[in-house]
Amino acid sequence: MSTTVKVTAAEVNKLRQATGAGMMDCKKALVEAEGDFDKAIGILRKKGQKVAEKRADRESSEGAAIAKINADQTAGVAIVLGCETDFVGKNENFVALANQLAEVALNYNTKEEFLAANFGGITVAEKLTEQTGVIGEKLDITAFEKLEAPYVGAYVHINKIAALVGLSAKVDNAETLVKDVAMQVASMGATTLSYKDFDPAYIASETEARIAVIEKDNEELARLGKTLKNVPKYISMAQLTPEVLAQAEADAKAELKAEGKPEQIWDRILPGKMERFISDNTTLDQEKCLLDQNFIKDEKQTVAKYVASYGEVEITGFKRATVG
Repeated sequence: MSTTVKVTAAEVNKLRQATGAGMMDCKKALVEAEGDFDKAIGILRKKGQKVAEKRADRESSEGAAIAKINADQTAGVAIVLGCETDFVGKNENFVALANQLAEVALNYNTKEEFLAANFGGITVAEKLTEQTGVIGEKLDITAFEKLEAPYVGAYVHINKIAALVGLSAKVDNAETLVKDVAMQVASMGATTLSYKDFDPAYIASETEARIAVIEKDNEELARLGKTLKNVPKYISMAQLTPEVLAQAEADAKAELKAEGKPEQIWDRILPGKMERFISDNTTLDQEKCLLDQNFIKDEKQTVAKYVASYGEVEITGFKRATVG
């Protein structure tokens, strides 16, 4: 390596803009490359490879979550550019890189295609390796979600959670609707759109697990002489067959009769009792199904009812990408 090579501030700045590396690293690379710009880039990238190899077993548990929507709002992508520390994850240049990567990601359907895509003359994967050397932390795409629909919107919560929501049509005030529902997705962490999407084996397993928890809690409550929790038979609307609902209604009528309520007023009381029965026996749906969750802006209605208030439109799907 020549020790007499002189490099200008303009050359150093050009290399910094191309790689994001620090001034001193760029100057050293240019000197080592004897002023050859392309060789200097190669030197910095080799450094990135070495750092990446050393940090391969590190966790990219911090980072920035970004969502981007295409021009006609028919497709969206949510990615997480992961790093090792929250300090780097909040860095302005790091977040800018995440936004640039998300713009590229819009053009691809899978994480694998995206990582192989061109980014400034190298692949996205190579850019991540390069920036690992620049930043000194392992960088990775820890989440990649793509969504297409007649109308797509997004919501990003402080660059930690990015949510996408698809609508079946662009109705009046669709921007508000899709943002509100995307905010719901980000906040409440639904895993499926409807209870109809649940696998029967999953419901059975969840039912058994939840009942076991309640029964264990009741053992302690009984020991303390406190009121026991109700142990439900069901946790999803998928289990509430017409026969189950008919029996629940018959049981409710029997209770009203035992309480001495006049039969002529039963029709006014029964709907409330049935609504309570369904609410008590659909806890899984309320937690995991987007449409069955209480709407965060008005807990007196479900997300399904909120969406219905916009007319002939449905949620076709949603995606969620989170840091960590």
